[in-house]
Amino acid sequence: MTRTYTKGRRAAQEAETRQRIVEAALALHGEVGPTGTTISMIAERAGVQRHTVYAHLPDDRAVFLACSGLFEERQPLPAPELWADIDGLEARLHAAFAALYAWFDRNEAITAHVLRDAELNATLREVAEMRIGAPLGVILASLSAGLAEAQRAALAVALSFYTWRTLVRQAGLPGAAATALMVRTVLGASG
Repeated sequence: MTRTYTKGRRAAQEAETRQRIVEAALALHGEVGPTGTTISMIAERAGVQRHTVYAHLPDDRAVFLACSGLFEERQPLPAPELWADIDGLEARLHAAFAALYAWFDRNEAITAHVLRDAELNATLREVAEMRIGAPLGVILASLSAGLAEAQRAALAVALSFYTWRTLVRQAGLPGAAATALMVRTVLGASG
C-alpha cells in the first residue's frame, strides 16, 4: 500500500518563511530604502540563508512586488469612495486632502525611500507607478471634474507627497493647515 504525500505542513512552513522574508524586506525598505536593502540584510533579518531568500524572491522585481503588495494590503491609499458622496467641491477636496495627508504622515519614511530610489531604479519606478502612481491618478481623476486647467495643475501639486512634506515637515504647518492651504490653492487657481 502506498502512502499519498501531501505537502500540507511543508507548504505552511514555506508560506511562513516567505512571509518572514517579505516582512523583513519591507521593514528594511522603510529603514534604508529598497535600493539600500541587500539580500544578505533580508536573510539576516528573516533568520534564513541567502539562497532561501532567492528561492522565494528570485530578483529585484519579485522583492519589490511582494513588499509593495504587502504594504498596499496593510496601508492602502485612500479611495475616492471616501469623498465621492460629499456635496460641494471644497468639502470634497478637504476630505480627500485630509485623508491623503494623513496617509503620507503614517507612511512617510517608506514613501520617501521608495520615491527617492525609484528615480534611479527602473524596476522600482515601474512598481512604484503601479502601486502609488496609479492610485494617485485615480484620486486626481475623482477630483478633477469641472476644474479649469490651472486648477487641475494645482490639484496635481496638492496630491504630491513632496508638496505634503514641504508644507508639513519643512514649513512646519500642521496637517489641517496644509490641507486648508491646498484647498484654497486649488479653488483659487486661475489660468
